[in-house]
Amino acid sequence: MPAPLGLIEIPFPRIDPVALELPGGLAIRWYGIAFMLGFFAGYLLMRKMARDGYVPMEQDSVGDLLFMFILGVILGGRLGYILFYDFPTFVANPARIIRIWEGGLAFHGGLLGALTAGWWFSRKHKVPFLRLGDGLALAVPPAILTVRIANFINGELYGRVTTDAVPWAVRFPTDPVAARLLGTAGAGSMRERELLIEQAYRTGLWDQVQAQVPLRHPSQLYEGLAEGLVLGLVLWGLYAWIHKRGIRLAPGTLGGVFMLGYGLIRSFLELFRQPDAQFTDAGDPVGTVLGPLTMGQTLSLGMIAVGIFFVVRGLRALRHGPPPVDAVSR
Repeated sequence: MPAPLGLIEIPFPRIDPVALELPGGLAIRWYGIAFMLGFFAGYLLMRKMARDGYVPMEQDSVGDLLFMFILGVILGGRLGYILFYDFPTFVANPARIIRIWEGGLAFHGGLLGALTAGWWFSRKHKVPFLRLGDGLALAVPPAILTVRIANFINGELYGRVTTDAVPWAVRFPTDPVAARLLGTAGAGSMRERELLIEQAYRTGLWDQVQAQVPLRHPSQLYEGLAEGLVLGLVLWGLYAWIHKRGIRLAPGTLGGVFMLGYGLIRSFLELFRQPDAQFTDAGDPVGTVLGPLTMGQTLSLGMIAVGIFFVVRGLRALRHGPPPVDAVSR
């Protein structure tokens, strides 16, 4: 008989991280689909801002920007993950660097990569970099939402242990306790672990052991909703308001709002997110790297500082009047 669970407990959804198996061992994962959906939404939003004249660039150039942006996010995200989170592992096994389909992209590294790509694009296409940054800030939140949902499907980046006092807490089959009970800890690859978990679902093993797995905060969903949906709505609300009122904000202001908002939200949600194992030990279960701060909070400090600078700069330059005519001739 399976151990009883709480009456209002939300079970972890049985969704295979691989959306579609292809011949030859190829697979389309929800993680990749989430990236593509987020990039496509950003593409449509950038075309809208180019069409409105908010970002002074030709609509036909948005495809070039998207290509550079994808490269910047993937390369920057991978390098950021290696440098900030798992450098010793990659030194021991450099071949893992190219295995991005197994995860391992850091948001802050991806942000630096995206900014580098945006700077290069602005120089090549003669687009003001700060205004381009405002546009990217408005275009990025959908991708944050979709990718965090994919993190949840993968059962990665889960939250800290909690109790049934949190009615939406989840027991993840990828939890270290679950890995021991299901026998997935010794699996050689990520896909092997996923198949063992699927087998546990089919055989009923998961039903038998899940009550022994600790409840955790679904921190991936917290981040998707707060950093993606809520922050995106705030930014687009500001965008609509300044255009309706004819308010002229200095270039970089909305980018500053994104930086400040994301940095503050991420820093707060780190309180609910399980620390990375490489930063924790018996004497430091919180996984701090700079005083009381986690790695995510430490990296977010730079975003908060940059955000404050551009928001204050924008407020000081605030003046009413018709929006500036900065669209390119068409």
